[in-house]
Amino acid sequence: MNKRKHHTPFYRKKLFLWPVGIVLCLAIAIVIAFRVSPWPGALVIRYVFNKGGHKTLVAMQKALPSYPVTVTKDVAYRQNDKDARLDVYVPNNVRNTTSELPAIVWTHGGGWLSGNKSDDAPYFSRLANQGYIVVALNYSLAPGKTYPYAVHQINDAFTFIVSHATQYHINASKLVLAGDSAGAQLSSQMATIYTNPAYAKLVGTQPAALKPRQIAAVILYCGIYKMDKLTQPNPALPKIIGWGTDVTVWAYTGSHDLSNPVIKQMSAFYHVTKSFPKTFISGGNGDALTNVQSIPFAEELNALGVPVTTLFYPANHQPSLPHEYQFTFNADGEMAFGKMTNFLQTATQ
Repeated sequence: MNKRKHHTPFYRKKLFLWPVGIVLCLAIAIVIAFRVSPWPGALVIRYVFNKGGHKTLVAMQKALPSYPVTVTKDVAYRQNDKDARLDVYVPNNVRNTTSELPAIVWTHGGGWLSGNKSDDAPYFSRLANQGYIVVALNYSLAPGKTYPYAVHQINDAFTFIVSHATQYHINASKLVLAGDSAGAQLSSQMATIYTNPAYAKLVGTQPAALKPRQIAAVILYCGIYKMDKLTQPNPALPKIIGWGTDVTVWAYTGSHDLSNPVIKQMSAFYHVTKSFPKTFISGGNGDALTNVQSIPFAEELNALGVPVTTLFYPANHQPSLPHEYQFTFNADGEMAFGKMTNFLQTATQ
């Protein structure tokens, strides 16, 4: 008995190839999309950062109790700009008085393309409970808006804060510029704008409302102060980190040209002067930015004669402290908070 050979009909082979072709075309389209626009990569990074930010927020909510502060949320600080919103944290014991307290104006991190002013709400409540007004800023995220849009927004935020100081119990002569990660980059840049008129002109910002004498101090955690070094990551690090920093810089600057002069323009390291305010600066020993960003910036400020308080850790410190370690309230997070508030008490007297 002869066995008949079974052959797959041609039309069935052709139908089988269709899904393969579709997948291949989609893969090619995705690769092209990631190469021609920062949006696909930025959305991936935003998702990862937002997920990490939510995890940190939940951990802080568990670690920190409720404090007697009143929060006024989503105050518009700029007309016709849906992203230009701020939250104000006021200790309850000054709400019905004429007391005015130093204000800490905090700009959040997130690689310029993610994050929100509410991500660190428990931290801000605790900070306000120490005897400060805390103002948490939102700004437009990249790549929807690119540099220097956020700079102009934050400049307008300070105009609003100064003009509404009495309403929010703020002592407008004792303002502290603070931030973490990308927010530290923005805060350091704003402090440089306010204390270096030539630099303000270079950036194209007119700091009309805030005078250098009104800035009591600057607080910087895990920031970026030499943007050109961010575009040249440590080759020992995983390649995904290099890709991520490349995308964030591309998304924020609007250019894939890493020699773009705005990269150095937005780097406070190259523009600070001896007039820069007294500064508290810190970074974890497990943060890849610390050795190439935070420590060199602290050294530069010291060399200029700026009073600097640092909190850095030995390379072998355990546990290894990652990027944004200050929001983790273990022993090291508590120590960072205590050293920062000691700095604030002295700086805002």
